[in-house]
Amino acid sequence: MARMNRRGFLVQTAGGLVGAAMAGNARGQQTRPPNIILIMADDIGAKELSCYGNSQHHTPNLDKLGETGVRFETCYASPLCHPTRLMIMTGQYGCHNGVYNFAGRRGGPEQDSPVEDVAKSHVTFANLLKKAGYATALSGKWQLSGKQPDMIRECDFDEYCAWAYKPDLPAGVEHTGAWEGGNKTARYWHPSIVKNGAYMPTTKDDYGPDIHMDFVIDFAKRNKDKPFFIYHTMCLTHAPHMPTPDTLAPGVDRFSTGPKYFKGTVEYVDKLVGRLMAALDEMGLRENTVVFFTGDNGTGGAGKGEPTELGARVPMMVNCPGIVKARGATMELTDLSDVLPTLLEFAGAPLPNDRPIDGVSYARFLRGETEATREWIHSFLGDARILRTKRWLLEDNSPNHYGRLYDCGQSRDGTGYRDVTDSDEPEAAAAKEHFNKLLEKLPAPLLPDEGEPRGKKAARRSSANSRG
Repeated sequence: MARMNRRGFLVQTAGGLVGAAMAGNARGQQTRPPNIILIMADDIGAKELSCYGNSQHHTPNLDKLGETGVRFETCYASPLCHPTRLMIMTGQYGCHNGVYNFAGRRGGPEQDSPVEDVAKSHVTFANLLKKAGYATALSGKWQLSGKQPDMIRECDFDEYCAWAYKPDLPAGVEHTGAWEGGNKTARYWHPSIVKNGAYMPTTKDDYGPDIHMDFVIDFAKRNKDKPFFIYHTMCLTHAPHMPTPDTLAPGVDRFSTGPKYFKGTVEYVDKLVGRLMAALDEMGLRENTVVFFTGDNGTGGAGKGEPTELGARVPMMVNCPGIVKARGATMELTDLSDVLPTLLEFAGAPLPNDRPIDGVSYARFLRGETEATREWIHSFLGDARILRTKRWLLEDNSPNHYGRLYDCGQSRDGTGYRDVTDSDEPEAAAAKEHFNKLLEKLPAPLLPDEGEPRGKKAARRSSANSRG
């Protein structure tokens, strides 16, 4: 979409957004639109949290968030972060926003493709919520388009505090902190941070995730008298896995890396969420602040990048004592395209009417007004597609091969799934027909196949990693 079209749309709908929010208030749903905090952890599949069955990781704050709110047993992202970040921000799958993968990778756009320019080519939840009267902020990892000093702000975030890659530093600025692998600015200890376009010097004792949460809490405190939206894209738990402030033992190099530190990163995510909840309580904002917690893809090294449920299934919890019904775990389905319409419904703002929106709002389900969300969910990476209903799962389907079909029964974590790809059972045949009709509306790029069908490879990986 050209810049003038995007701006024209936003100007045209600005009055409608405010009017819809006022109408929502007139219905008595809330005295003002709720505050919204959307937390996206990095490289963390659902299976890493104790509330999703992990017996090694202790995540009491996240467990409580799900128990006293809503915890979706099945939520899908893309199996890789870049297409996920565009999906959640636009409410669109790759077949509609044009981003199936990282630029230059299989099925991804060209490096200079217009669809890579978030500010010029897309309408995001920040654009829409800002026009609806929200103060907007981003904290953490950006990893999208833009250049300093306008990067992120040009997408209608009023403020930001972000980990800065070397190309994201302001002109003429040299990073004075630590590096990862010798060539990437650090995100954890002695990190590279840019705050509202200016480089923020740090020390060797500064821990990036703490700085980002400090900013989140400070922004909420400074904007507590008006509706605010905070998109907190955590750096944790992405590699390199290092000691956290809680696991850094005396005499240990804080820049040590290795899998043994992964557990600590998961538990530090939980600690930060607990710290945020306590701050909202202290500010008197807890009852009217809807908090979402999710992930951007499956766990690094254990699902990430694979067109399987293991790669796509992420946690999704929503909590707000004054608005969200305490349902606990639910078997209803959602994927990250649903976030944008859900946020807009909470804000009393209409959906864009000049583009397809794939997501379906589940705000009424969260408020306890309905008992269902949607019948199927979708994930994608390059030319590979994943589809899920409550019972049936299709992994790694592409225009070149069908993929693998599973009868999941009542299971959601891979346990007991039955491969029925080659079955002629009537129910399996009906599931295939249903998925085929859905796939007609979810096109994937037509690309050369890569030797052995990835569906067979995925089946073997899933068997090793997830099935049973």
